Amino acid sequence: MKVQNTLTNGTTRRVFTAGAISAVAALALSACGGAAATAPATATAKPDLKASGASTITMWVDAERSPALKDITAKFQADTGIEVKLVVKDFAAVRDDFITQVPTGKGPDLIVGPHDWVGKFVQNGVIAPVELGDKKSAFQDSSIKAMTYNGSVYGVPYAIENIALLRNTDLVPQSAKTLDEVIANGKKAVADGKAKFPFLVGMDPKQGDPYHLYPLQSSMGSEVFGKSADGGYDPKQLLIGDAAGVEFAKKLAAWGDAGEKIINSNITGDIAKEKFLAGESPYYLTGPWNVPDVQKKGIKFAVDELPTAGDKPAQPFIGVNGFFISSKSANALATNEFVTNYLTTEAAQDSMYKAGGRPPALKASFEKAASDPVVAAFGKIGAAGVPMPAIPEMSAVWADWGATELALIKGQGDPAADWAKMAASIKAKIAG
Repeated sequence: MKVQNTLTNGTTRRVFTAGAISAVAALALSACGGAAATAPATATAKPDLKASGASTITMWVDAERSPALKDITAKFQADTGIEVKLVVKDFAAVRDDFITQVPTGKGPDLIVGPHDWVGKFVQNGVIAPVELGDKKSAFQDSSIKAMTYNGSVYGVPYAIENIALLRNTDLVPQSAKTLDEVIANGKKAVADGKAKFPFLVGMDPKQGDPYHLYPLQSSMGSEVFGKSADGGYDPKQLLIGDAAGVEFAKKLAAWGDAGEKIINSNITGDIAKEKFLAGESPYYLTGPWNVPDVQKKGIKFAVDELPTAGDKPAQPFIGVNGFFISSKSANALATNEFVTNYLTTEAAQDSMYKAGGRPPALKASFEKAASDPVVAAFGKIGAAGVPMPAIPEMSAVWADWGATELALIKGQGDPAADWAKMAASIKAKIAG
């Protein structure tokens, strides 16, 4: 399984802090930048795309994904005469550059990125809805939900990612369902002299890692936001400070440096990976981006479902990568045609999978990719996950959430009081 780390990192997966995993009908092509909707193309009367605007459309893409798009852009040019120019951009800065440049007319027609950019993009008016029609059913439901904001779909998904529990099968042969069982197995491996750490998950030295710890929190019934009538996240329903959240806060203190030392504040993401690759722990809570190095090291491993810390399922955040259309596209009709009728095909989605290794969002492509048991395992876990909130208000959550978790893991403060203080701070920031 080949995986490249091109998504955002949650406190570590969010810059961008994860997501989990047949094109058929003709559809109405929605024009960007205030243009009127256009009738669907038919086999006998296709619109003249060159007459609808610029003869070249531009896509901003990172270096890792650019090669995977060359064949499909070449086919589009051969079919329509419209060139799709791939412009490689620095991923760390591309979101803000897009928001700044689109209103000036200097931005691209398309951009590739994660779904948690959607809220900010819509808030700034820089992307247009994508009319997928019946094609929605060809994609994993979770991927479409992730790309939906205020009832409209704003991107064509192509990949889903989420975390799982990697287990060194030489150290612990059997899977476990609960975190208590995982801890017991890990402690036994340490006691038997087979390992040095019972469990590994990386912590950012300043922000902890709410992204990786969220499945444990969700299994205790603690969510970040409630849902609105349309199923989207409702920023007015901040749930993170409820009683279930307080109980999770108490667990963090119990698992941390002053407790069982299951979660170690001094173990960064790089150290956690290093120790697992060295065979020093039976468990590693991580995502598919670290699997290739585990495979190269020759470690025998399994991808286990996420353990529960409470009586509810351990739901990870899923991250979905996709294609977004600028609201100021120089040729809205051609851009929509390329996105909805070319990037939704198996050929395009297969190519993106081969380049990045993440479970495809298109069902037909995922079925082929799932012949790899690692992809199948991550996909199964992701299917039960929840989209990382893409609403703009989520940006007010991460800093307080991460800092509070890290302090509790370090054994500082009072879980109940500090968790309530965290929730109040987040609420105040959202209120402005």
